[in-house]
Amino acid sequence: MKLSFPATFQQLLFTAGSVLSLAAGAFGQQDADIVVAGVPQRVKVVAISGPVLVIRTEAGDRPIQLAQISDVRMAAPPEWAAGYQAYQAKDYGKALGLVKNVTDRFRGLPGTGSPWAQQASAFLVEIHLALKDAVRAEIEYGAFTKAYPAGGSVQGEVIGARIALAKKNVAVAKQKLSPITEAALKEKAGPAASALAYSQAFLVSGQIKETEGNLAGALEDYLRTVTIFYQDRGAVALAQEKADSLRKQHPEIAVP
Repeated sequence: MKLSFPATFQQLLFTAGSVLSLAAGAFGQQDADIVVAGVPQRVKVVAISGPVLVIRTEAGDRPIQLAQISDVRMAAPPEWAAGYQAYQAKDYGKALGLVKNVTDRFRGLPGTGSPWAQQASAFLVEIHLALKDAVRAEIEYGAFTKAYPAGGSVQGEVIGARIALAKKNVAVAKQKLSPITEAALKEKAGPAASALAYSQAFLVSGQIKETEGNLAGALEDYLRTVTIFYQDRGAVALAQEKADSLRKQHPEIAVP
């Protein structure tokens, strides 16, 4: 089935042509299955540009209005995995460049078929926090919540708590986290959409309790991320590191 493109979008693409050409030249294209007006199609995706998804055809790059697309199923670009590995190695500058390339191209992909796009957008905030740049982290947090106003609500609250804690606003951080950790403890294995957020929530909760001097509570929350809510590998690694550090410095601490 051939795709047709309204003239208005041809004009829009022409206006943004130089940006798209640079993106395409630098990063190439990704195979994807998309659903446009209810019709599944196999395409090669270049990037999101404003209100359109740019695909590559034999005739050149073409736009499809995002509002017409209900889902995009596409493998994560290699920059996402490389950025995650760089973050785990604490090479935050390299991680920032790689993950930003992903979010610049794909933040706001429609549907739920490419969850890595949302995860990368949230992760960009984490990288800025690791770089101790709370101002930039807050800007990226705003971009995240704008791109994912519903699907990212739980994770968005956890990120908001992380930013509040970085700004030493412990009361706001606790207010955001409390309903999330309470729900997680009731559900144990929560919905897939919340699984990563639960991992991060107990890590942040542990950091808050450690700041307050509640070392036993902090250790308990770190171990909850490690043993129960372990869906986020980055959160698990950091929680394990913090738990080990607490035990080494305070061997008398026992989990309640």
